Amino acid sequence: MKIVLASTFVPFINGGARFIVEWLEEKLLEHGHEVERFYLPFVDSPHDLLDQMAAYRLMDLSGVGDRLIAFRPPAYLLRHPHKILWFIHHVRTFYDLWDTEYGPPPTADNRAVRHALRHADTQALREAKAVFTNSNIVGRRLSAFNSVASETLYPPIYRPERFRCDGFGDEIVAISRVEPHKRQRLLIEALARTKTPVRLRLCGRASNPAHALELQTEIRRLGLADRIVFEDRWIAESEKADILAGALAVAYLPKDEDSYGYPSLEAAHASKAVLTTEDSGGVLELVTDRHNGLICPPFAAPLAAAMDELYRDRVLAARLGAANMARLAELGIAWDHVLARLLR
Repeated sequence: MKIVLASTFVPFINGGARFIVEWLEEKLLEHGHEVERFYLPFVDSPHDLLDQMAAYRLMDLSGVGDRLIAFRPPAYLLRHPHKILWFIHHVRTFYDLWDTEYGPPPTADNRAVRHALRHADTQALREAKAVFTNSNIVGRRLSAFNSVASETLYPPIYRPERFRCDGFGDEIVAISRVEPHKRQRLLIEALARTKTPVRLRLCGRASNPAHALELQTEIRRLGLADRIVFEDRWIAESEKADILAGALAVAYLPKDEDSYGYPSLEAAHASKAVLTTEDSGGVLELVTDRHNGLICPPFAAPLAAAMDELYRDRVLAARLGAANMARLAELGIAWDHVLARLLR
């Protein structure tokens, strides 16, 4: 089968939105399909949004390939007679983040953009032969905002066999993009309140150098330079496995994440528990408190207590980590399942 994988990207920003496309491409090629990866740049500023969407809509790929699978918005505006969506999120500032600190000012112009966006999205989404989402929470948003039904299809990671567990050291590890909503600062504040010598390793590239500088300043201000390693750089996939192998646990506490997030999945493959928060969104579809991780209120004091508990009780850390690995099978997170659903 000839398959087009269509998505958008923000130049020079790597992350899960690219991985889901590139890893699916590898798996499709392994199964003998012909694949064309089709990326276009997209910036979701209110002034440019509708013009970019119009350009996407003008592209007719009807004669290209047997199937088109679209991912990140607004790739689903592309025209194709057999369009499948693996929908990973809306342009969130005009959907669930509207009227929050993360959304645009609710001016008349922005309200008009929001109305036009939702109308165009709904029309394009309903053209699809099938709609899958990367989490239940995204599926609920599709239903609430666009009245579109979907099926949850959890994305696996590529070559999970590279991850391993070499025991449980002193470091809680957080590997992800360094952004305010990923809340690395909250982890720093929590470590300052711990009563044990537990350590913290923050790994990932900051898209805004000023934010990385703020974190470094906070580490020094709190006197934690000898207990926190902050690597403000892109972490290669092979390097992740080595970092996670000896970790005590993995911390991932984004604000209202769209899915469980690859850091949670990487933790599971390395048999590590996940430390997260009650408001982490899709992460809670994978992590259950005291079964395969610890879920805390999103404040420094309870997070510090959880860090100390994991440090003091390595048996608990190992038990939660083993359960996290088993959780993958419970949710059917595997490439064979993904391909069976997308290519049915």
